[in-house]
Amino acid sequence: MRVIRVALITLALTFSMASSSSAAAGDQECLACHGQAGMKSDAGKSISIDPAKHAASAHGVLGCKDCHTAIKEFPHPAKMAKVQCSTCHADEAKSFPASSHSILGESACASCHGNVHELSTTEKLIPGKCMECHAEEAKELESSIHGQAAKNGDPDAPKCVSCHGPIHAVKGSSEADSTIARKNMAETCAKCHSDAGFLSRHKIPVAHPVDSYRQSVHARAVAQGKEAATCSSCHGSHDIYPATDARSRVNHWKVPETCAQCHKEIARQFNESVHGVAVKDGVRDAPVCVDCHGEHLIMDPKSAGSPLNAVNVSAETCGRCHGDPRLALRNDLPADRLPSYAGSYHGLALKSGKVTAANCASCHGVHAILRSSDPRSTVNTANLAKTCGQCHKGVGDDKFSIGPVHVQTEAGPNHPVVQWIRWTYLVLIPATLGFMLLHNLLDLLRKMIRRHPRRETGQVALRMNLRFRIAHWGVMASFPTLVFTGFALKYPESWWAKPLLFWEAGTGVRGGLHRTAAVVLIAATIYHVIHLATNRRDGRLFLMAMLPEIKDATDLVQVLLYNLGLSKMEPRFKKFNYAEKMEYWAFMWGTFIMGLSGFLLWFNNFTLRHFPKWVTDAATAVHWYEAILATFSILIWHFYMVIFDPMVYPMDTAWLNGKVPADHYRHSRPEYLVALERAKLVESPESDEESDA
Repeated sequence: MRVIRVALITLALTFSMASSSSAAAGDQECLACHGQAGMKSDAGKSISIDPAKHAASAHGVLGCKDCHTAIKEFPHPAKMAKVQCSTCHADEAKSFPASSHSILGESACASCHGNVHELSTTEKLIPGKCMECHAEEAKELESSIHGQAAKNGDPDAPKCVSCHGPIHAVKGSSEADSTIARKNMAETCAKCHSDAGFLSRHKIPVAHPVDSYRQSVHARAVAQGKEAATCSSCHGSHDIYPATDARSRVNHWKVPETCAQCHKEIARQFNESVHGVAVKDGVRDAPVCVDCHGEHLIMDPKSAGSPLNAVNVSAETCGRCHGDPRLALRNDLPADRLPSYAGSYHGLALKSGKVTAANCASCHGVHAILRSSDPRSTVNTANLAKTCGQCHKGVGDDKFSIGPVHVQTEAGPNHPVVQWIRWTYLVLIPATLGFMLLHNLLDLLRKMIRRHPRRETGQVALRMNLRFRIAHWGVMASFPTLVFTGFALKYPESWWAKPLLFWEAGTGVRGGLHRTAAVVLIAATIYHVIHLATNRRDGRLFLMAMLPEIKDATDLVQVLLYNLGLSKMEPRFKKFNYAEKMEYWAFMWGTFIMGLSGFLLWFNNFTLRHFPKWVTDAATAVHWYEAILATFSILIWHFYMVIFDPMVYPMDTAWLNGKVPADHYRHSRPEYLVALERAKLVESPESDEESDA
């Protein structure tokens, strides 16, 4: 509107001057006096006008009487009515009284615009004219990144009005509708810093800074009317410098000082911490506030997207430095901290979604992270009982003792017992599984090459009575559950584990299922032992038949020779062969070991209260390695005997009804089959039909 009004006035004046010489004559009359150099009023104020400068000014198209409308005759009276700028500049005059410049009073226009007869455009006035009142701010702006851009002729360089708004409507930061008010600051900066073209043209390395800030805790607090950081709180108002500039408030080395403006106590803790001391010493890898909290998108630690959320803090935040081998080597940091935590129950549980599990900050602290040798440190030997006692109730007494915390079960230096367990299983597992694979492969090939004729008489022999089957059913239900839920903890990111871990954060389904299955397995085993103890005859016969003897070793050799084609004598066995005995006693031993180590880990408060820490580490190692051995033994050894062995394929149904085909025993255990027939434990199809009738 203002532009249109000025244009119309200019056009009217142009036509007026073209059609009449009276206006020019009027100016000449004025200049006859005011054109004299050095002319002053009675008050000593200069009232001299330079026609050339007036003609070159923004008002050059206007004649004297266009503004001085009260002049009717010459010479005019000494006292004249003041010129009303609002006659042409109504919008500016309307907004000016509410601006912070209104304190300039009646001389406001001239205070900023200067001599109206020599008036320059607004672009030429700023920032030069602003400097007359705001010298300190102008000085800061001149050396800032914005000032340097303007000096270099960058058309995108902001001017005073770019941030403060139109010069006639400038308001102080304390006013709610000011463009630089705390609540509006982000929007003001966003005019440039949310413009994709601007960010691209100037190669600003931080993507979407204002958009990220809007989602931060700071922006949300500001929106609620609280005192919180805005753009200028961190970057400065006029003295804004690139982060690479040592003068910048967001320079790496000055970030703690900048954040301390609001977070004084936290800054004090940080400055005394290992990180703060490293920053003071000039260690370039030392983290500062933004390395952990982020820069613009600073979120509440409870938010899932925050790098300080319990799920993210160890792997993403602490692990970014402490998991980097090059950084660890450069700064002489222990390289095993992150992998040892990740492999621990705490790390695995957290990874699977159990947010209550301890993370790095739970033990080391948040800002006041000190060396373990410092008496104030939460991980100092004298303070470990208290630190661990935050979660493990009862371990804070005098009986509590602890050894190395960061222990890698699968690698690294450990307690001698843990190391011995690891070495033992690293030999035992490949040797055992390798033997099983070779044994079953040879047996399978032999039986496929020289197929034994299977007589289908239909006779069946009793193999497992009801009590044996009940115990077996308990094992069948619990063992796969234990395997699935146990390996889901170890490999929580696997596709097959994710459905189970969906509820882990809230209800702990995986852990509950694992412990329930453990109870069922132990209960089934105890039931089996009680059955053997109470039924003395069956129990004694079973145990006698299951005891290892010399013949088992000779049978194993005979089977290997036969399967390799080095012997033509087909092996013959008693009630239980060497394979079944090996599996039975391995199962009983494994159940005892897994049960004992599992309970030590389950009731960890009791374990930590009464035993040194290495006992927990040993239990963890045993539980893990024994789980691997047991799982693959069942898959390779047991499944072959009851499913994939050509003599029983597609399945040995003894687990279901307790009976097996007598024809299978006729080839491999003829003496045992005869004994069953004498005991009348072999049934024929005819007897089944008669019993049904």
